[in-house]
Amino acid sequence: MKKHYRHENNCLNCGTILEGKYCHNCGQENLEIKESFGHMMNHAISDYFHFDHQFFHTLKPLLFKPGFLTNEYMAGRRVQYLHPVKMYIFISLVYFLLLFQTKSDVVQITPSPTTTEELTKAIKAVEQNSFIPPKAKQEAIKNLYDDAGYTLKNGRWVKDTSKKARQKVEESKHYVDPTTSDTTYEQYLLNQRKLAEPQRDGWFKSNWNKKAFAINKQKINMKDAIIDGFKHNFPKVMFVLLPLFALILMVAFYKNKKFYVEHLIYAFHLHCFLFLFLTIVMLVNLLIPTSWIAVKGWFVFSVFIAIIWYVYASLRVVYHRSWWRTIFKLIGIYFMYFLSFILCISLLVLITIFTAA
Repeated sequence: MKKHYRHENNCLNCGTILEGKYCHNCGQENLEIKESFGHMMNHAISDYFHFDHQFFHTLKPLLFKPGFLTNEYMAGRRVQYLHPVKMYIFISLVYFLLLFQTKSDVVQITPSPTTTEELTKAIKAVEQNSFIPPKAKQEAIKNLYDDAGYTLKNGRWVKDTSKKARQKVEESKHYVDPTTSDTTYEQYLLNQRKLAEPQRDGWFKSNWNKKAFAINKQKINMKDAIIDGFKHNFPKVMFVLLPLFALILMVAFYKNKKFYVEHLIYAFHLHCFLFLFLTIVMLVNLLIPTSWIAVKGWFVFSVFIAIIWYVYASLRVVYHRSWWRTIFKLIGIYFMYFLSFILCISLLVLITIFTAA
């Protein structure tokens, strides 16, 4: 984008005599004050999102040169590339919006049908929505039949005329089992007070029962609550995983004598690639017809191989190990990262449960 610079060489911000287009004292660019509205908006947007030379100059090495950006950053060549933290925030924002968009679409277009005509229309709307993946479509259609009072028998959906059975299904969606046989939370507290201090439930059990009784009383759909909480907090979990991943790298490559921040920069660059690459994969996957099952299978396999190769290649470029040592380290890193991921997801589910009611 063409920029309009002032002919004068004094900085309008601090008064320093300039020797170029930027002030060496405060960093302000020596741009013309009077500019059109369109130029002002374009400049503001490009500066905010770094969609100018800096952003697009970063994309090519990020996608096609594994480990290159990390080495460039640690070598001090940083101005021409987007900062890894800013890049991660933007790319992850786009990725998670696209990742969870299909699920929100299913919720919006699938209200609980009360008549056969409404059920037919709702199912047709799901089937014709090209933005919903096949598995999500099957789950949405199943939920529609369940909400309309149908039961799957011998491969066919049959209307369940049993009112009691229907009520049982509805109640099961809003029920969480407490760890006690008490029927109310007040009764549970009363019985706990009657017990000696060592015999009373601990913090976890008492809070679990408190939430369970509250959820059952308010008839909160626990499944939907957990899904919503998961969607809301999953990006935060991934951000927390970054320093853990950097710590794993620091332990795995301790002989390289790198500082922790160097491992963290690599972690940001690697996750930026993963989110950007998976965003592209999701968009391409939408273009493949659902009937092309074999093509989709090979496509998923190719994506898996591409990610494995990229991680392997980037580790070799950044840490300079032999191919067999890199593969050995890669297996160990994957195992530790997987355990960290499971731990964070488990904590996320527990937090969601305890904050659902």
